[in-house]
Amino acid sequence: MPSPEFMLTALIVVVVPGTGVIFTVSTAIARGTRAGIVAAIGCTLGIIPHLIAAALGITTILQFSATIFRAVRIVGVVYLLYLAYSMWRHAGTLKIEAQSSNARSWQIVGRAILLNLLNPKLTLFFLAFLPQFLPLGSGTPIRSMMILSGVFMLMTLLVFVAYGLVSSGARRVLTRSPRTIRWVQRSFAAALALFAVKLAFTDE
Repeated sequence: MPSPEFMLTALIVVVVPGTGVIFTVSTAIARGTRAGIVAAIGCTLGIIPHLIAAALGITTILQFSATIFRAVRIVGVVYLLYLAYSMWRHAGTLKIEAQSSNARSWQIVGRAILLNLLNPKLTLFFLAFLPQFLPLGSGTPIRSMMILSGVFMLMTLLVFVAYGLVSSGARRVLTRSPRTIRWVQRSFAAALALFAVKLAFTDE
């Protein structure tokens, strides 16, 4: 059973706004409740590759191989800048589209997964954070890590869904003012761009 210390620390990590929160909130505002929930699911699924890498010890390779880490970081920076540019460019073009919902959902999930997949911070998070809460002398460390990771993912999903629901509620108000929604979307775009710059200049 996860310790109270793990639960509290993990909750703080999840609640503090990052790229996933920005993506979920902006998607919910632009496309509604369903899209916000889909974005939350996509961001949660994007954690799985990092979990698998941590369980297999690949994170150790990433930690000691500056070249690999730098390559992942550069691709992540480029993708964040692309999302920021796309969001800025389409700011103010809020539309309610119910026709191609399935295609839209897969597109949102794909973007969300890629967003977290290209975030090397998540890999380092699983390497530096989770091991601190593994039971000492555990004969099944991978099982313990899976349990902690599962709790973390569930927490991420619930918090992100909450962000999406609150944001979609604000959407009803924002859609009455095109100028306001344009300002909000461009603020999110700027936030993503700032995250990209921060990631680009983060030391290994």
